[in-house]
Amino acid sequence: MQTIRQDAEGFAEYIIQKSRFLAYTKRVNEESEAQEFIMRIKKKHYDARHNPSAYVLGEHGERQKSNDDGEPGGTAGNPILESIKKKGLTNTVVVVTRYFGGIKLGAGGLIRAYGHSAILGLEATPIVERRPYTRLAVALPYDLLASVENYVRETSLKREETEYADGVTLRLLAEPAALERVKADITDLTAARAIFEDGDTTVLELPIT
Repeated sequence: MQTIRQDAEGFAEYIIQKSRFLAYTKRVNEESEAQEFIMRIKKKHYDARHNPSAYVLGEHGERQKSNDDGEPGGTAGNPILESIKKKGLTNTVVVVTRYFGGIKLGAGGLIRAYGHSAILGLEATPIVERRPYTRLAVALPYDLLASVENYVRETSLKREETEYADGVTLRLLAEPAALERVKADITDLTAARAIFEDGDTTVLELPIT
């Protein structure tokens, strides 16, 4: 799943017809965290007319909520929500503060402005993809280390700290679907002299470029 990097917050400003739209984004894991962030932005911009918001939660984005915060129904919160969904993000909250510039934008204009502001805010935020990886310990004699390390580099396998003793133990991280293939490749490469020990599964956050 894709989400905002842990502890990161984003910000972007969009001005149209003298109205200022300030978009704030954050990673959240629970509804209470989303509400706390929304209230923080509201307090920060207590003098603004509106602070519409939306958030998406859950592994598959199954929990969604939006709030127009006084704007005409469907013109603020929903466009923000759709922007989060368009980016394919979850565990994400967005608040867009509006300072009215004296020129009415109309319903269509508000929908476009709030949606565009949310997109700008998300584009200014570090995004990561959370992927599961299974730990794999590979014990082998020193004379096989160079060839296995070369394989690890060529296949871009992720690794943790290597242990050196009477033999060497490489601690690798493989995507679950690739685990058996990696073991088979190393078995062939070492003429079955490598000893494997499967570990637990962890989740890594990989930057989206």
